[in-house]
Amino acid sequence: MTRGTEGHARGARRGLRRHAVVLALATSFALITGGAVAGSANAASVCAGRPKKTVKFATGELRVYKSRAYACVTAVAAKPGKRRPMSVTIQPRGGLPVTDSGRFTQLAGPVTVHALNRCVRVSGTVDGKGARTGWILC
Repeated sequence: MTRGTEGHARGARRGLRRHAVVLALATSFALITGGAVAGSANAASVCAGRPKKTVKFATGELRVYKSRAYACVTAVAAKPGKRRPMSVTIQPRGGLPVTDSGRFTQLAGPVTVHALNRCVRVSGTVDGKGARTGWILC
């Protein structure tokens, strides 16, 4: 290789390494977030996995999803619109609960926990009214 082409080859390798790092970071981010797409009231596009349980209550519903190793839950308002207090919690058996709460217009969550071979319990509220489950997905 001549001196001119050696520098070009090094630059090309550097570009490939940079591309590989960006691809690895993007893949890691997608895995960490569980493929979540924020900003939609449609929980099917928010939580990864299949729908397993829906618990309705006066002002909304809890939607529980399960993939192979993870469980995910959202609290969805029956009538989206104005900001109001909402919260959603999921706890794997033997683990600590994970909560998302605040003033939202459509949904609280998604909240995801590792639940491979574990039951979970979920609870949620929308505007002061809510529901909770016992141990599910066992």
